[in-house]
Amino acid sequence: MASIVAVIASTHHPFYYRASTSTGDDRPPFADEWTRKILAFRETLTRAKPDVLVMVGSDHFHQLWLDNMPQFLVGKAPFYDANWYNEEREFGLPRMVLKGQEDLSSHILRSGLDAGFDLAFSNELRIDHSVTCPIITLRPEADLPIVPIYTNIFAPPLPQPSRFVKLGETIREIVEQWPSQLRVAVIGTGHLSLELGGPRQFGPHGPDPAFDEKAVGWIANGDLDGCLREVTLDSLHTPGNATHGFMDFMLMMGVAGAGVKADYVDTLDLFHTMEAYFTWYPNGAPA
Repeated sequence: MASIVAVIASTHHPFYYRASTSTGDDRPPFADEWTRKILAFRETLTRAKPDVLVMVGSDHFHQLWLDNMPQFLVGKAPFYDANWYNEEREFGLPRMVLKGQEDLSSHILRSGLDAGFDLAFSNELRIDHSVTCPIITLRPEADLPIVPIYTNIFAPPLPQPSRFVKLGETIREIVEQWPSQLRVAVIGTGHLSLELGGPRQFGPHGPDPAFDEKAVGWIANGDLDGCLREVTLDSLHTPGNATHGFMDFMLMMGVAGAGVKADYVDTLDLFHTMEAYFTWYPNGAPA
C-alpha cells in the first residue's frame, strides 16, 4: 500500500514568486524574511522524500465558472498546463506544465464515489496559482507528478465546513489504500482571514488578527472540535469577505487527523494577510 509521508497546509500568496526573484530597488523590504521562512518550510517536504503530490486547492474562476461549478473535482489528466494569462500578467507567475499521476487520480475518483462523495472529474483541467504557488514554494523543480483536487470555496451554495473535514479524512483513507509502494505527500492550500476588494483589504496584516490567532491554534493543535464549534458558513463572512478559503485548511486538518498536532508551524504577517505554514508527518519525522 502507499504511504503518506507528509501532510502539508499552507497559504498560496501569488506575489511570492515576484517578490523572491526581484532584485535591487524592485525587491520589497519583506522579501528576505519571506524567502527565509519559505526555504525552511520547503525542507519539511524535501525531508519526506515524496514520489507524488496530491494537491488540494480552489480554482479562482479561471476554468470553473457559474455555468459549471462542481463542489469537489479531481483532475485526471496525464499533464496539466498552468498558469493563466492574468496570473502571468499581474503576478509574474511562469507558465508551467506539470505531470499527472493518472493511476492515483483514478483510484481517488472511484474510491471517493464509493465513499459517498459525488466527485466531478476533468481530463482537461488547467490549473491556477492555488496549486502552482505551493509547488513554487515547496518543490520549485516541479519534477513530481501531481493529483489536483479542487474545492468550491467561492460560489454559493458551498459545502458545509464539516463536509470539507470529512473529505480530508476520506482522502487520507483512500490514499493509504492505494495499491502502490509510492510515497505520497498531501498538500493543501487555503488562507486565514482575507478581504478582497473590500475596505479591509490593504491593512498592515490580515483583516481579523483575532480570528487568525485562533485559526493557527486550531490547525497547529489539530483542534477540529473547537474549530467546528465556531466555524460556520455564516461566521466565515465576519473575518473577511473571502475567508471561506479557510475551509481548505479544515480539509487538511481532516487529512492530518483530529487531535494530531502539527510537527512544523510558522507564520508571517504580510501587509494584507497572514501567511501560515504547517506540516505533519503521519509516520514520524524523517531523519
